[in-house]
Amino acid sequence: MARIVVLGGGFAGLWAAIGAARKRDEIGASGDIEIRLVDRNPYHNIRVRNYEVDLSEVAIPLPQLLDPIGVSHAIGEVEAIDPARREIALVTSSGEETLAYDRLVLALGSEVRRPDIPGLSDHAFDVDTYTAALRLEQHLAALGRSAPSPGRTTVVVVGAGFTGIEVAAEMPDRLSHAGLNGSRRIILVDPNPAVGATIGTHARPSIETALSALEIETRLGVRVASVEAGGMRLSSGEFVPTRTVIWCAGMRASPLAARLPGARDRLGRLLVDPFMRVADLPGLFAAGDVASSVVDGLHPTVMSCQFARPMGRFAGHNVVADLAGLPLLPLRIDWYVTVLDLGDWGALYTEGWDREVRAAGAVAKATKQIINRKRIYPPLSGRKADLFAAAAPTVQAPPPTYGAR
Repeated sequence: MARIVVLGGGFAGLWAAIGAARKRDEIGASGDIEIRLVDRNPYHNIRVRNYEVDLSEVAIPLPQLLDPIGVSHAIGEVEAIDPARREIALVTSSGEETLAYDRLVLALGSEVRRPDIPGLSDHAFDVDTYTAALRLEQHLAALGRSAPSPGRTTVVVVGAGFTGIEVAAEMPDRLSHAGLNGSRRIILVDPNPAVGATIGTHARPSIETALSALEIETRLGVRVASVEAGGMRLSSGEFVPTRTVIWCAGMRASPLAARLPGARDRLGRLLVDPFMRVADLPGLFAAGDVASSVVDGLHPTVMSCQFARPMGRFAGHNVVADLAGLPLLPLRIDWYVTVLDLGDWGALYTEGWDREVRAAGAVAKATKQIINRKRIYPPLSGRKADLFAAAAPTVQAPPPTYGAR
C-alpha cells in the first residue's frame, strides 16, 4: 500500500489531508493509498482567532475531522526529513520513530521569531499557538485576581503589523474580561515610523483612527532593548513598567524548510509551482506558510489562511493524482483581500494588492466575524460528504461586504 504523509494540522495541512482523502475516494483507491497526518498537537487550531477574548472554539479535535474520512493521525515532533530516502524522523510519546512515505505534503506552517533580546524569552508572551494564547489568557486572569502593583494594568504589544494591531485592538476587551479595569494602558511598539507599515498607506488613516478611539498609545521608530519581569526598556531609553509584553514581530517558515535542499524566499519558505510541488525534490509537495507560490502570475502568496486553505486543498488533490499518474490541477487565485480586526471600533476591509479600503467600522466587522467564526472553519457535522464537499479543489469567492465606508 502506498503512503501519503501530511506534516502539519493547520489550515494547509488539514485541508491537504481532507483533499487527499477526497481524491482517493473519487478514484476508488481507498484500499491502495494510506493517508496519515502528523502534528505536534491533537487538534486543529483556528490560529487567526488566538488574539480573541474567547478561546473556547479555536481548537478542534483532529479525530472529529479525520476519522470520518479514513485519515490516520499521530502526535509527533518532526526532527528531520530525508527526501532521498523518503523518510521522516519523528519523536513521539514512544520515542524516536522513522516514518516512510511515497508522497509527502509539508505543511508545518510558520512561527513567530524571537530575536536574542535580553529577557525576551523568559518574560514575553505571544499568540502564535493555541498553547501560547491560553498561557496569555491565564496570565491576564491571574493579574485580575492579584493586588494592584506597578505595570499590572499596562500591556505592551511589540509589532504593529496585522497580528500586533489585532492583539492591541482586542486588548481593551480582554483586560475588562480579566477584571483589569481602571487606569489601564495599551502600548503598541514598532521600529517603523508608522503603524501598519506593511499594510499600506490607504489603510493607515483608518487604523490610526481606530487606535486613537481605543486609546492605544504607540511608540514608533524604536526597538525593544530588554524585557524583565516588571517592565520593558526601549532603545529610546524609556522604561515602561508592565507585567505583560506580547511579542508579535516577525514570522518565519518552519525551520524544517531550511534543512531541505532547494530555493527559499526571504521568509524561509520553499518555492513551489502552481501544483504545490517543490522543485527538484520528487514526491514532495508543500503548502501554506511554509511554501511560496505565485498564484496570479505576479504575486507570491502571503502567510495567511486565505492562501493556506486553497493551497492545502490543491496539494491534497494533486498528491493523490501524482501518485496515481493522473493530471494535476494548478492553483490560480485572481483576488486578494484583507480584513483587519480593530476591536470595538470595528474592522477594515481592503481589496487588491495595494489594499484599497472598501469598508470600515461596523460594516467590515460583520465580514470579519463571518470569516473568523464560519468561513475558515471545517464542517463540524462529522459527515464525510460535508468534509469532501468543502475540500473540493476550487477557490472560494471573496468574502462578502455589507456596504461601503
